[in-house]
Amino acid sequence: MRILLFTGKGGVGKSTIAAGTAALAAAGGHRTLVLSTDAAHSLADAYGVPVGAEPTQVADRLFVQQVDAQLRFQQSWAEIQGYLLSVLDVAGVDPVAAEELTVIPGAEEVLALLELRLHALSGAWDVVVVDCAPTAETLRLLALPEALGWYMQRVFPAERRIVKALRPVLTRAAGVPMPADDVFDAVERLHAELDEVRQLLSGPGSSVRIVLTPESVVLAEARRSHTTLSLYGYRVDGVVANRVFPAEDADDWRAGWVLAQDEVLAQVEQSFGDLPVWRSVYRPREPIGVEALTALAREVYAGTDPLAPPAGDGPFRVQRTATGAVLHLALPGVSRDDVDLARNGEELVVTVGSYRRLLTLPAGLARFQVAGARVMDGELQVRFRETPAATGPTTETTTDTTDTTDTAGTAGTAERRHG
Repeated sequence: MRILLFTGKGGVGKSTIAAGTAALAAAGGHRTLVLSTDAAHSLADAYGVPVGAEPTQVADRLFVQQVDAQLRFQQSWAEIQGYLLSVLDVAGVDPVAAEELTVIPGAEEVLALLELRLHALSGAWDVVVVDCAPTAETLRLLALPEALGWYMQRVFPAERRIVKALRPVLTRAAGVPMPADDVFDAVERLHAELDEVRQLLSGPGSSVRIVLTPESVVLAEARRSHTTLSLYGYRVDGVVANRVFPAEDADDWRAGWVLAQDEVLAQVEQSFGDLPVWRSVYRPREPIGVEALTALAREVYAGTDPLAPPAGDGPFRVQRTATGAVLHLALPGVSRDDVDLARNGEELVVTVGSYRRLLTLPAGLARFQVAGARVMDGELQVRFRETPAATGPTTETTTDTTDTTDTAGTAGTAERRHG
């Protein structure tokens, strides 16, 4: 199954491009589903037809779904919400207000990802197109499964054992009920499902497309998105430049916009390396309906295969060497000053700007020491040497990523052992 996610700054037309790509896939004979993780659903408006909470057929082999967050929330969150409501009831919170407080922020987007998992398991689709929320929300959403995984591995098991052993004492001491086993089971189930989603979306059949308009501010955000998506291990396979003014028969006002957009489009071509940059010309009217959207997508992709699988090994790979191994992590558009790197036990902590990833090292690397690191050609390269690390918890902090030698420590690497 091919999975395509479309994201971009709010207002750039990503829903239209996503809807058009899905329509073109269906026209090519593929069983296609397009769904939205954006709380402000626009797919029904784009196709010009009513769309329900279950897949709704809008054309031959083309189905659209706007996820019913309330229904999915009740199915996936019921046990956890029930426990939280009991706590708030003891605290004297009004029942209506309590129900609102137990709805986690971003729940609709999370539940849409769980819906994607169900569709992938069903085997009913050749192509699933996801109209994502605007960039910032998408990045937080795609980082969630791995962040929750860290909690589940490091904190959750001990927390569950303590609560189970001391539930009566803790309940009396805290004055509120402690979670029962069904609550812990629900959290574990939610984590397992989100982890499946992460594996699905970071796999070879999935990729992200960034939609932008030829404006400097929008391009700057698109560059950051490309970097951050790569940081979390998601493949970006192309960029769609939308609402490009045609140069033909332009009056003075439009000619000025054409020149301004040409400057930004030249920067777009330089900003995304070897990724294809598709262009969508500004139309005199909105493309609404399956036929108009299919025609739009045909022009955008201009004879190329919109469903071609992403090339290459993906953002993350490990290369064995004679003395150890090199971990490669694509970080397009960054310099060494943008990256902070540290090691904490079996984890590599990579920070780029305001985003941080706790990268659990493969078993083959976890026992090696960091020999150095550098950023070169938009890629973080961390070298490990085949020397067993000292016993006991170890933290290595790398602040300068310019090292090219095989001597640990020359990259500004400091090792602190805690007894």
